Amino acid sequence: MSKIFKGFALALSMLTTLPFFKVHDFYKGINGYSVMFYPLVGALLGFILYGVSLLLEPYVPHFHLGVILFALWVVLTGALHLDGFADTVDGLFVSKERSLEVMKDPHNGGMGMLFGGTFLLLKASSLMALEQYALLPLVLLLPRLMIVLSIYFYPYVSGGMSSLAKEELRATQVVGALLYSLVLVYICNGWFLLFGALFLLLFIKSFFIKRYGGFTGDIYGFTIEVIELFLLNLIIVGLV
Repeated sequence: MSKIFKGFALALSMLTTLPFFKVHDFYKGINGYSVMFYPLVGALLGFILYGVSLLLEPYVPHFHLGVILFALWVVLTGALHLDGFADTVDGLFVSKERSLEVMKDPHNGGMGMLFGGTFLLLKASSLMALEQYALLPLVLLLPRLMIVLSIYFYPYVSGGMSSLAKEELRATQVVGALLYSLVLVYICNGWFLLFGALFLLLFIKSFFIKRYGGFTGDIYGFTIEVIELFLLNLIIVGLV
């Protein structure tokens, strides 16, 4: 039980800026449990955003509420995945041989900043256009579930904390993440969102395995951001 709780605390510490249960050490035996809780942490963030929308909706215009939720979304995640998105884009604009080196550079390049800024505008606009804030927990859960699947099933090509996660992640933990995630999908009737997330993951996987032979931590962040934007727009166009 101690390892399970520490795994949840580590997931919360890594994926959010919430000041609770902070764990900064990657103790042996808790990293697989941490990955198991990634989707749950996403759902928790989504419920916070949805709760804020319920509180503010009677008092502020809808477009302004979307901006507030977007800003809160960025703050709650510490822009962690946005940084991965920008680094991944930078890696796409150099030769394959230099890509991983460029992605590890702590400074964002010009293309990463350009595409990152454009991506932020699209995501903010999507939240301003979104009507079904009740689906936000699912929008944040599913991309992180895709990362659980990516860590378990697909190769990892760079060192760091994600290599520990891949090493320790067990099939039972993947099944656990799938089970509680599917409960929320069922409650929200979000099967189309689930299939949309899986479709996009397969596309992303095919591209990056062909280019690099596998995933990196930055590509995990890129994957989360792109799938979140994709799911928001599936909802906006009325496919959910």
